[in-house]
Amino acid sequence: MPAKGADSSVLTGETLLARFMALDAFLIEHQALWKPRPFTHLRLPWETSYPELAEWLRGRSLEDAEDSHNQPCLLDAPEPFASLAALSLELGSVGELPAHTLETAGHRLNVDVPGRKWQQIEAFASRLSFTAPPTHWLDWCSGKGHLGRRLLQTGQQLTCLEYDPALVSAGQALSQRHQLHALHVEQDVLAPGAASLLSASHTPVALHACGDLHVRLIQLASVAGCKQLAVAPCCYNRISRSEYQPVSSVAARSFLQLNIEDLSLPASETVTAGARVRRQRDTSMARRLAFDLLQRRLRGVDEYLPTPSLPSAWLDTSFANYCHHLAALKELSTVGPQDWSALEAAGWQRLAEVRNLELLRGLFRRPLELWLILDRALFLSEQGYTVRLGTFCETPLTPRNFLLLAERP
Repeated sequence: MPAKGADSSVLTGETLLARFMALDAFLIEHQALWKPRPFTHLRLPWETSYPELAEWLRGRSLEDAEDSHNQPCLLDAPEPFASLAALSLELGSVGELPAHTLETAGHRLNVDVPGRKWQQIEAFASRLSFTAPPTHWLDWCSGKGHLGRRLLQTGQQLTCLEYDPALVSAGQALSQRHQLHALHVEQDVLAPGAASLLSASHTPVALHACGDLHVRLIQLASVAGCKQLAVAPCCYNRISRSEYQPVSSVAARSFLQLNIEDLSLPASETVTAGARVRRQRDTSMARRLAFDLLQRRLRGVDEYLPTPSLPSAWLDTSFANYCHHLAALKELSTVGPQDWSALEAAGWQRLAEVRNLELLRGLFRRPLELWLILDRALFLSEQGYTVRLGTFCETPLTPRNFLLLAERP
């Protein structure tokens, strides 16, 4: 049954709440399908309920999984996959915010910016439309301040807040080189002093500020009385707590409980990795999965053992050495003789299965991300803002393409 408020238009007003409630019900009902991670389970709990789907997914190759990764909804898999895919598309669809033509960037501003990043800045900037023209831009977690400089027009002011002193220094030098009047401030935006740097005259903007950083912005901006703001969130799992703390009163009443691993699901979609990086990532994961089989035998305990992130140099050693080193790191008993080639092959086989089983979780990536950003949108609505939620670019440019525009009447 079509969910109330579930269409592909920009979300505003009552449709924000209607979509949140529909997503909330969808995510809660099917959490047994998307919460368990195939990487940590030899057999997933849902496989007993849907053996045909499990067998079909496990029978596919690693290449098959890669081909379907970015668009799992298009996969012609056994039920309940197709039904869930249709619901995922319906509930996760949001329209593009209307674009306007930007003034041509002067001062050769794009020279110092990687191409993809500059395209994201252009797309973000072209979606910023407010009732009153901004007078003072506040570039939040600004890096070198590329976004703020692109937005700055004659008669406007710009303040850039950034934690990394090297980026602050580089940003100030770029602004001076382009003869733009911008104030670059070294500031930890999570520190208490950050509140004093926001005022009602500011229009805060944040392009891909992670987790706590963008939540802090919407909280401080609403207290400071900022009349308008624009936020494109990123990395919802970058938070200081182990459990997610909703910001809106509506989300706080939800029965959906999210931990760091759950919050990592939206960021699992990738569109930018090159062949070398993908191969390195795959080798690392296949070795970890093979070691997981080994450690279960060594410990006599059939459960996943977390291992730390390892330097890429670990991949240059032989597979046997890799396992010996990792076993020592985890203080496991002597490894003893092993059929290393068979174990390594089993790791690659598991990787193919894991990646294909992940496609079911992939159906919930966009719905969960939209649930999270709607929590922020509803918070801003509760603070008296009129909120518009839509996309600012196509997914290939960045999967993190949701943009919140908020204005106080």
